[in-house]
Amino acid sequence: MSPHATTTVPTGTNNWWKEATVYQVYPASFKDSNGDGWGDIPGLISKVPYLHSLGVDVVWLSPHYDSPMHDMGYDISDYEKVLPAYGTVTDVEKLIDECHERGMKLILDLVVNHTSDEHAWFKESRSSRDNEKRDWYFWRPARYDQGGNRLPPTNYRGYFAGSTWTWDEQTQEYYLHLYAKEQPDLNWDNRATREAIYNSAIRFWLDKGVDGFRVDTVNKYSKRTDFPDAPVTDPKSYIQPAVEMWCNGPRIHEFLREMYDEALAPYGDVMTVGELANTPDPKDVLKYVGASAKQLSMVFHLDIGHIGMGSSLEDKYIFQPWKLTEMKAIVGKWQSFVEGTDGWTTAFCENHDNGRSVSRFGSDDPEFRERSAKMLALMMVAMTGTLFLYQGQEIGMINAPRDWSIDEYKDIEGLGYYREAERQAANGTDPSRPERIMDGLRILARDHARLPMQWDDSPNAGFTTGTPWMRTHDLYREINVKKQESDPQSVLSFWKRVLRLRKEYRELFIHGAFEVVDFENLETFCFVKSREEKRALVALNFTSSPQPLTQAGMAGEMKLLVSNYPSSGLGTLQPYEGRIYIS
Repeated sequence: MSPHATTTVPTGTNNWWKEATVYQVYPASFKDSNGDGWGDIPGLISKVPYLHSLGVDVVWLSPHYDSPMHDMGYDISDYEKVLPAYGTVTDVEKLIDECHERGMKLILDLVVNHTSDEHAWFKESRSSRDNEKRDWYFWRPARYDQGGNRLPPTNYRGYFAGSTWTWDEQTQEYYLHLYAKEQPDLNWDNRATREAIYNSAIRFWLDKGVDGFRVDTVNKYSKRTDFPDAPVTDPKSYIQPAVEMWCNGPRIHEFLREMYDEALAPYGDVMTVGELANTPDPKDVLKYVGASAKQLSMVFHLDIGHIGMGSSLEDKYIFQPWKLTEMKAIVGKWQSFVEGTDGWTTAFCENHDNGRSVSRFGSDDPEFRERSAKMLALMMVAMTGTLFLYQGQEIGMINAPRDWSIDEYKDIEGLGYYREAERQAANGTDPSRPERIMDGLRILARDHARLPMQWDDSPNAGFTTGTPWMRTHDLYREINVKKQESDPQSVLSFWKRVLRLRKEYRELFIHGAFEVVDFENLETFCFVKSREEKRALVALNFTSSPQPLTQAGMAGEMKLLVSNYPSSGLGTLQPYEGRIYIS
């Protein structure tokens, strides 16, 4: 497709969520109102005016439900209650009102692949083999080797290192959990289970006025229930990667269409954004997000979060150097896959499960930190689809300092990988693995996104008057909201400006067709957005040295709309410079 082509992403029906900017709040780390060291709903309510001033249309609240917190609230013990440390259902109702009064929307996390092992449903299920809820989860008998030793029903490796099966002494069977042993998987093949999910996790909150959901692990509900063993790819281990046994399973589209028809559509144009893993073919993704499919509004393609990660599940945190062409291929693929279809896409480069984008894709060196944060902002606001920001991204928050030890890290996944590496070192299998895993965690760990939000230069960055549940970043006095609000040249001020431009040029940026130009260039990322006769050129320097603007000819015929440098020559991009030209 030439830059002059007029292919566009169809606007379809006028869904409110297509042109929205969504801001993800991780409640534990956003704002503490009562000094207990944990962020909470009243703290978030106090910052709704701030989010409104930023230009946010939708607040996405990550799990706020009652939970034992083995996995930071993704292990839910009651869908209809709020974690006491976060507040009450009444607080959430007030949050809904505060958002709606400002013309903003609120979406919640929907975590229904699994519950906590402390959920009443699982307590019943594990109470006896003949309990009526036994089949609400996956229970299977043990296997035994030739020596009579008990083995799990299959050889599957879970996401948090270790087997996907845990033995239950009381009923003498194993239960399935793709994540932690405290997160047993729900059996969606059971109709009664699905109806309970719709009532407790979805209708309960939509009845209160919530506007939609981010749908966790959305393509993992339908398992291969014959439970065959996974192919052996790691001969040294009993457990093997097995995502094909639960991703995009045989009944997944049936389940999601039923959920849409019965629990979502009756409430109107409910926004749903699914977390879609292990689905590399765009044709398969369209089965989830096509408007005619009536399943999900859009999905997150997690590829951009995987840049720099190891190629296999067991090597996830072994950092892999990457080339800019990898990012271009990923962005181009998921920007353009909806062109000419009734589907929709998303634009994001941060969330609660990844390191900070400045540290990963730009530079957190003091000389280039702000510049690269603004460059990444320019990339994001020009992208097709619904835009998602993560808390702190708007001020250019960065990864935890590299000299922090593993003792400062809290995440169950990262710690699971590190402890596994320690065991492999101790038994002589791989003596240097802990060091390699730690190097990867310094860049890729989920913890980096979970450091407390940096509001001001008071103790604990203004996040709490107490002791924060997680250590505050050492540089909070340099990087914080209060400092940036009064500085027209700050990252925060820049985000406010470019979010306004995104709305002003919505047809081009949000709905325009996308094309990478000069793909093989390893230093600069240039792409063209086009819609009818309008065009935009986005030019981004991903290095710490000046680079030639290879599209200078095209740029010379266009008007410079915005740049993160005061002024620089047409033909050269300064270190981490970003520009958008329009015609």
